[in-house]
Amino acid sequence: MLLTDLLKNIDREIKAGRHVALCAIVAVRGSTPQPAGTIVCVDESATMHGSLGGGCMEADVRRQAHQLIASGKSQQITFTLDDDFGDQNGMICGGQCDVAIMVMTPAPTSPTSPTTNPITTILDELASGKDSKLTIEVDTGNNRVAYNIRLDAQPHVIIAGGGHISRILAKLLHPLGFRITVIDDRPEYANTDRFPSPMNPVVGNIANTLQRQHIDSATYIVIVTRGHRHDLEALAAVINKPANYIGMIGSRRKIKVIYDDLRHAGISDESLKRIHAPIGININSVTTNEIALSIAAQLVSIRRKDHPQSVEGPFNI
Repeated sequence: MLLTDLLKNIDREIKAGRHVALCAIVAVRGSTPQPAGTIVCVDESATMHGSLGGGCMEADVRRQAHQLIASGKSQQITFTLDDDFGDQNGMICGGQCDVAIMVMTPAPTSPTSPTTNPITTILDELASGKDSKLTIEVDTGNNRVAYNIRLDAQPHVIIAGGGHISRILAKLLHPLGFRITVIDDRPEYANTDRFPSPMNPVVGNIANTLQRQHIDSATYIVIVTRGHRHDLEALAAVINKPANYIGMIGSRRKIKVIYDDLRHAGISDESLKRIHAPIGININSVTTNEIALSIAAQLVSIRRKDHPQSVEGPFNI
């Protein structure tokens, strides 16, 4: 489940007047099913949305979260995933996992005293392309503490070219949490039949349209057009943009020709070193499906590289 879908589910429950337990892994020690910062929620019907890695630990979190909803309390629970836990529950990871469970209570609203739902605010920030922060407050048994969980804005992938690889790549990237724009100068390749909502197909001159796109450090650019000239123009349009990733498909010979053309146009070797070409992780791919898979894997790898600490705390409150 995508983070935004999970948050929207929490938002709906609160606005409908129902309690929901927000559960987050706030600290790990050793080997655990999921890293710190992983979030799920449990509703009043004891349904869990999202995953903490499966297994009996997840089932125990769901059970305890549902009990806390009934009591209205928030609590931090530590799981030790050792041999004893494994013998009993079938999960031997060898580490420890702290899970904070915060019960969110619907607050009454009125025209004279409106209440802002913090999840609504977070969703608005993420939708506008901004990073956000989720604060969880729980009892540890000794005191009450708070954690701040960093929530990254949804990364934006701009695909130059709407051909076969693009269509497969877009389908792979959407469930991985990427926002997708596909640009092609041919209406038969950039349309909602090939790239249905929430993907965004754009018809127009590829280089000119790329120039008009908002490109920042949360942007990933994939150049897979239908030929040398379009690849060259697309790369020239974005090579000096602050994108987190720029990749271009092509044989080593074609890439060399394009690089030489860009050098003659005044592009530095330092700028060219930013480009991932040939594109994708080397898995000896041959088919369009395999090539798309190698590109998707590279984007995920770049996205997760040097990922900053996602949880701050605990802070005494």
